[in-house]
Amino acid sequence: MAPLAIALIVLMVLMAAGTMLAFWSIGLAIKLGLAGLIGGLADMVVPGRLPYGFLGAIGAGVVGGWLGSALLPALGPALFGVEIVPTFLGALVVVAGFELVATTRGKAG
Repeated sequence: MAPLAIALIVLMVLMAAGTMLAFWSIGLAIKLGLAGLIGGLADMVVPGRLPYGFLGAIGAGVVGGWLGSALLPALGPALFGVEIVPTFLGALVVVAGFELVATTRGKAG
């Protein structure tokens, strides 16, 4: 009887861990999708194009979110834990900085 009870407890713990992992990965996917959307919007505002398409937009959104939340904490609404206004402003800075570096590098060569 005791081994069966232990096996059931272990099974319940493993199922709980799997459920937590599933919710965490869904949350991560939503945040990355939102960062890609915000990075894509910032790419539309700034003249020029980011490399790597949507992956470049995700990178700009993630870095912009980090930069924006560091400089402008708790400004505007948040969606799924992502602060929209600071992330967008940070992504604008990242995209504009990339375009500035890419344009300067293209003229020098």
